[in-house]
Amino acid sequence: MSAQRKPAPSSPDPAAGPQEPRGPRPGRLTAAAAIAGLEGLALLAGGIAMIVMGTAEGDLRSAVTGGVTLLALALLPLIAARGLLARRSWSRGPAVITQLLALPVAYSLLQADSVAIWAGILLGVAAVVGLVLLVHPATAQALGVRGPGRR
Repeated sequence: MSAQRKPAPSSPDPAAGPQEPRGPRPGRLTAAAAIAGLEGLALLAGGIAMIVMGTAEGDLRSAVTGGVTLLALALLPLIAARGLLARRSWSRGPAVITQLLALPVAYSLLQADSVAIWAGILLGVAAVVGLVLLVHPATAQALGVRGPGRR
């Protein structure tokens, strides 16, 4: 006597590639992408400014080193923002890392005795809001990211 098995529930074919997200992009996801994108643009502007100002002051080596470093660092939030807008599941990790790295920078700006305090407040608020948006369950669902313990 042969036992018949029930067919397994249909699952998406892994060879078919990633599934397209359905429905409109949640506002939380768009806002998180905007925050990451703005942080990336700020890093780009800072890198360019560092190169231009350092070159004008004659300190070419440190200006180029610092400026190129900021330009390279700008790639992480910009790529993450693009991925978030495209609803790619991999993009949440780099976006969270960007926000976590922004927190100590904001703290150090808050220690200044100048207009940098306002930049620290702005960056700190943006980083905290970005983190809250990125860890929200609706964002994870929109990106197709499974939480801990879910299969």
